[in-house]
Amino acid sequence: MAHKRDFHDGRDDGLTPLESLDLDAATSFSDLLRGMSRTAFSGRSLGEALEVTTAMVKDPDCRVVLTLSGAMTIAKMGRVISKMIDTGMVQAVVSTGALMAHGLSEAMGLVHYRHDPRMSDKELFEKGYNRVYDTLEMEENLNRIEAFNARAMDRLGEERELSSEVVCRTLGELLAEEDEGEGVLRSAYLAKVPIYVPAFTDSELGLDLATWTMKRAQKEGVTDIEGLLERVPRFNPFLDLHSFARFATAAKRLGIFTIGGGVPRNWAQEVGPFIDVMNHRLGLELDSPRYRYAVRICPEPVHWGGLSGCTYSEGVSWGKLIPPSEGGRFAEVYADATAVWPLLIKGVLEELGP
Repeated sequence: MAHKRDFHDGRDDGLTPLESLDLDAATSFSDLLRGMSRTAFSGRSLGEALEVTTAMVKDPDCRVVLTLSGAMTIAKMGRVISKMIDTGMVQAVVSTGALMAHGLSEAMGLVHYRHDPRMSDKELFEKGYNRVYDTLEMEENLNRIEAFNARAMDRLGEERELSSEVVCRTLGELLAEEDEGEGVLRSAYLAKVPIYVPAFTDSELGLDLATWTMKRAQKEGVTDIEGLLERVPRFNPFLDLHSFARFATAAKRLGIFTIGGGVPRNWAQEVGPFIDVMNHRLGLELDSPRYRYAVRICPEPVHWGGLSGCTYSEGVSWGKLIPPSEGGRFAEVYADATAVWPLLIKGVLEELGP
């Protein structure tokens, strides 16, 4: 005899009903996103991201970390980042060095161009155009950046032990003094928001610091390649690690807003495990900082490995985030950040009000 099924109504089981998106009822970006939260697929994810991001930035006891990877400044998202800093949405930034370098190019008034697909990559190289997908950074821009960075390095001096936080703060200070225009580094300096670049040598910033140190060696008479390569900057990445640990452990609550994945996101999230291993190996009893709020925009599915730093649910198993059962709030949007990030932040700004 066939088993008789007991058909339920979703409301009786506490399920959330969906609603068709009513464009006539949406009079703002936040209205539109809240309506999307009651739809499906990526639209629902983006609407949920609005809810979590708004709660995160409205929490007076929460310090928010913005982590950035991908060519977001060369893709002209620099002012979105600056707006998040200027309006107090974030209290620390962890980024790739390339993203900061291309943003510095923009802050100095230099131009990025749309790539003309009729130009081959060989032709681009010969003409001094560096291609990033569909956008071009001129080699001459990087030379201008190098000269600007050298002035910042001259201010710091070769004897001082450096970190990416110190270098980025000095670049922002110089931009503010010379009023070079809007930019991420300038905004962060004025707002006293630290910027950390964990993979510093994987960027124009790192190469500029290396060659600046070699130029000083040349002035002392060093000319052979071995001698020049032996002259390395006084750069200590552990200064960044410890500085960020102090930042995180001083927070009552932590939030993270991530574009992409990569080293910035994983480095920012490893602060909880860092304190855990300190407790275990050093016999300490520190409270481990774990992220209560987390929002990520990244187009990569889990199985390709592009999330590099794992899903939020996986991160719970590492002690990086507070599980939802204990109050953790997460939102993950699988989309190109340039398509949805500005919309999301515009909605959050509306929620925050004037």
